[in-house]
Amino acid sequence: MKLPITLKVNGESYRLDAEVKRTLLDVLREDLALTGTKKGCGAGECGACTVLMDGKPVNSCLVLAVDASGREITTIEGVGGIEGLTPIQEALVDHGAIQCGYCTPGVVMTAKALLDSNPHPTEAEVREGLSGNLCRCTGYVKIVEAIMAVSRS
Repeated sequence: MKLPITLKVNGESYRLDAEVKRTLLDVLREDLALTGTKKGCGAGECGACTVLMDGKPVNSCLVLAVDASGREITTIEGVGGIEGLTPIQEALVDHGAIQCGYCTPGVVMTAKALLDSNPHPTEAEVREGLSGNLCRCTGYVKIVEAIMAVSRS
């Protein structure tokens, strides 16, 4: 069964019909062609699919598209843009915190939400904030250093 939904994604409104069991991740990637949000585990364990919903990080693989109707969604495509990289993205590059890059969109979205709510977190708060994002390449040290650098600027 399909239901009509309205999503505001990266500042643009979309109306579409969504199957009731379809995830927000699938709608973003397949219907809206916003493939920056990665499909990792599909179980909310890895954080690769993290987007902001009303400013809060969520695993889009766990959110039904119908439950996101009427909400403000920000994906990695809505961060940065023509003006260039955001300070978070620049810091990740400058600190060598990006290796394979698969987790990077989720990490950026999580870091953005953290710094938006707490511009000067402690290292422990950064580590706690990132606890839902798995990265198998970096070991987190450089990611934490990058976010801490942004929080000091």
